[in-house]
Amino acid sequence: MSAKKIVALLTIRNEALYLKKCLEHLIHEGIFVYLIDNESTDNSREIGEAYRDRGVIGVETLKYPGYFDLTAILKNEERLAREIKADWFIHHDADEIRQAAAPYPTLLGGIEAADQAGYNAVNFDEFVFLPTSTQESFEGTDYSEAMKYYYFFAPKPLRRVNAWKNTGQSIDLHSSAGHEIQFKERRIFPANFILRHYMVLSAAHAIQKYHGKIYSPREVDVLAWHGSRPFFEPEKLHFTAAEKLKKLRVDGEWDRSEPRLTHEFFGELSPCH
Repeated sequence: MSAKKIVALLTIRNEALYLKKCLEHLIHEGIFVYLIDNESTDNSREIGEAYRDRGVIGVETLKYPGYFDLTAILKNEERLAREIKADWFIHHDADEIRQAAAPYPTLLGGIEAADQAGYNAVNFDEFVFLPTSTQESFEGTDYSEAMKYYYFFAPKPLRRVNAWKNTGQSIDLHSSAGHEIQFKERRIFPANFILRHYMVLSAAHAIQKYHGKIYSPREVDVLAWHGSRPFFEPEKLHFTAAEKLKKLRVDGEWDRSEPRLTHEFFGELSPCH
């Protein structure tokens, strides 16, 4: 039986610090990538173009309206999931590294196993990696190897149901802010996969990424998305010390105890989208 074609839908804006690692990981895992550039002002698009026909199957531009418009991004990915010929899709961000659950060695193998067992969606457990002080910086490193301290982020049981089979029917990705794909007769694989989330690589990167970022007024005021991100203030930036985090000693051995509901370095009062 030929391998399934699995496509990660990856929308980016100014993700040069992450993009090479993200693309190379996905390609190594047997996943194709369709890249949507939200009018980056750094060299993100050039990095992505360098992988065209080497795992990146397409690159397109999504107009940037002057603010982060997650609804438009997700509706565009819904359109692409209707148009691209693929067996499965993953809604993916550049600051993520995704892995299959044991014993599957690759994302491709894990998703194929889920498909063969009759399932059409996969949930990911989210493990957030951050610097442990404002003096630490992982910019310019292989951060997926260098960053060892994390916490299990689980504000709800099904945190990231965002890999799904192309069943030919309409999907809804935008209503949940991209966290939980919805379609008829959804059947979620019982083994959760792994999402390693590298939100920021240094204090300077946190300030660059979040300070002054403008979000969709509707998403902030009406939908209550994005948590405290729109109100991020550099002087309140705080990273959790290593002794209060879990340490990744062996890849594949994850500590799900003491799940967190908020991101402390934002000063979160509620779960953030």
